[in-house]
Amino acid sequence: MTDVVPMVLVHGTRFSVGQWSVQLAALRDEFPVVAVDLPGHGERAAQPWSLSAATEIIAAAVDSLDRGPALVVGHSLGGYAALEFARLRPHRLRGLVLAGASASTRGLSALPYRWIAGLVPLVPADRLTRWNDRLLRRLYSRDVVEATIRSGYAFHTLPAAWGEVLGRFDASAMRHVKAPVLILNGEKDTVFRAGEADFARAHPNARVELIPRARHLANFDDPEAFTDAVRRFARELPAVG
Repeated sequence: MTDVVPMVLVHGTRFSVGQWSVQLAALRDEFPVVAVDLPGHGERAAQPWSLSAATEIIAAAVDSLDRGPALVVGHSLGGYAALEFARLRPHRLRGLVLAGASASTRGLSALPYRWIAGLVPLVPADRLTRWNDRLLRRLYSRDVVEATIRSGYAFHTLPAAWGEVLGRFDASAMRHVKAPVLILNGEKDTVFRAGEADFARAHPNARVELIPRARHLANFDDPEAFTDAVRRFARELPAVG
């Protein structure tokens, strides 16, 4: 029986499963794959945020695929949630893709994000929604972002989510990851690439791959290149058992 790698895709800040619409369509012919809504996002908008709840959601998704340990692909906030999953459930992880999540959230570098997290509740949600809709439609094709726009945004969860993530993660988190790691970043995502080399050095089986000319939302900037990188990494993972 062919060893097929199951995948769980974990979205970034304010988004939901809609972020992965292109990747889900491209990968599902070869891999058992599912995307999840984190607490306070998408279909779980009413659920209070916590990293522990996020870990349970990822674990339940791995179980739902019923194929053993899974490759977890986490973007930004989802990447840090995936690191927490790797720490708490190491034997449920077959591989990890950290996308836009290789920056330390500790120290002075976290201050701008604390400021943003405090500012967001001061702006009406409908105004933030209009800004995000216009931005996504201006930067990306409709087929890439329409599912995200339809799903809406979890602005109300941002302060709690980043309030817990900030101050918690740096390259030392990689020591808890017992599976191979692909650090997959947009070439122009200078902020979240800040700790890229440190994160890679902290793990014995990690490598870095860049999406040329892409920014933080690399899976929107170049969906084909992003998906291809995930697909190649999944094919390279050692067989289970």
